[in-house]
Amino acid sequence: MDDRALVEQQLGRPPRAFRRVAARCPDGSPAATEQWPYDDAGDPFPTTYYLTCPHLVAAIARLEAAGGVERWSEEVERDAVLAADLDRATEEQRRIRRELAGGKVGPDGGSSLELGIGGSANPRRLKCLHAHAAYALAQPGYLLGERILDELDPCWPQQCCLGSTE
Repeated sequence: MDDRALVEQQLGRPPRAFRRVAARCPDGSPAATEQWPYDDAGDPFPTTYYLTCPHLVAAIARLEAAGGVERWSEEVERDAVLAADLDRATEEQRRIRRELAGGKVGPDGGSSLELGIGGSANPRRLKCLHAHAAYALAQPGYLLGERILDELDPCWPQQCCLGSTE
């Protein structure tokens, strides 16, 4: 099965603006995908890296439900190193999106190319830990995303995606 079909199986629907698999689970299945900045209809798709591993998606959802977005937003405000790394990753995100767009802009006139990780207009106000985890998998060295992933126990179960519907 090709990567696009595997991602469709993981998501239970066709992926939107799919470009490629950017990171894989230990079993070789897609863990995070890279999206084009605009979908086939030309509409903005502001999430460059999208988490697809069913195990990670469920684990991050539990983390968010337990107040993780608020807690990590507060941690970014308290920790200057974490805040600086988020700023660096945000600029990198914008550069990657502009590069992927190749000079094209959609009906938004290109404004979505300047959004932060997960499509955030205000990167310091986190809104989706899934996007930060996906970014860390696709762009190793992203401190906030790596710390979010470190909270998952285990990050990668013995059998991750193959056959998983978690």
